[in-house]
Amino acid sequence: MTPGLFYRVVLLLYFSASVLAFLVFAFDKQAAIHGRRRIPEARLHLLSLLGGWPGAWLAQLLLRHKTQKRRFRVLFLGVVILNCLAVGTIAFFFAKATLA
Repeated sequence: MTPGLFYRVVLLLYFSASVLAFLVFAFDKQAAIHGRRRIPEARLHLLSLLGGWPGAWLAQLLLRHKTQKRRFRVLFLGVVILNCLAVGTIAFFFAKATLA
């Protein structure tokens, strides 16, 4: 895989996961408003960890969802950091392997 293709695939995955995360957060917000069954926070964090954190962050800002729960926000920040470290590490070793 060429470096250009690798980075395009990563961007496509982030975009897809972000759209999905935004929709899931919006669904959960509506469930909260109407007193329906909610999506567990662990699933929201997992979706964010798998690359959907930009969409989840945008949903939190635009929909004002999960903004009052300090514990959720702290865990979310940890998830974002973990995701960025993981992707950065993978990109580093990919770049190192292609240059060798």
